Amino acid sequence: MTIAVGDKLPDVKLIKAGAEGNEPVQTGEYFAGKKVALFSVPGAFTPTCSAKHLPGYVDKAAELKAKGVDEIVCTAVNDAFVMKNWGAASGSADVTMLADGNGDFVKALDLTMDGTGFGMGLRGKRFSMIVNDGTVEELNVEGPGEFKVSAAEYMLEQL
Repeated sequence: MTIAVGDKLPDVKLIKAGAEGNEPVQTGEYFAGKKVALFSVPGAFTPTCSAKHLPGYVDKAAELKAKGVDEIVCTAVNDAFVMKNWGAASGSADVTMLADGNGDFVKALDLTMDGTGFGMGLRGKRFSMIVNDGTVEELNVEGPGEFKVSAAEYMLEQL
C-alpha cells in the first residue's frame, strides 16, 4: 500500500556519501525528531531533475528553513557516489543527498516507477513530502512526465 499522510516512514537503509566514505543511514533514526523537506527524483543528472527539481530546492533552501524545515533531503535510485557528485555539482551544501541504490526506500513507500523503456530500470517516482518526526505530513506525487507538485515552490505553499 502506498505511503499516505499520517503514516510513519518505513525503516530502511539509505546511504550518505561522507568525507570518510559511505555512511549507512537508517530512516527510522535519521528522520526522528526533526522536520524534513524530502524530495525524490527519478535519477541524478537527468534533464528535469538537474535543470529544475534539485535547483529549486537549492534556491529555496533558506526560505524552507525559515518556515521551520530543519533539513532538506533528496533521494534517488542511484548509488552514493553519483548522489555525492550530483550534490557537489549543484553548488549547495543545504541539500542532503541520500542514495537509495537498490530502490528499497521507494519500494517500501510503494512509489516506484518502471523506467526500463528508457534503459533506467526500476526507479522512484518524482515526489516530495514533509516529514515531521518520521511521520508524513504532506505528500505530493507527480503524474508521469509532470513536474508541479513536487517542486520547492509548491512545498513552500504547504508550510
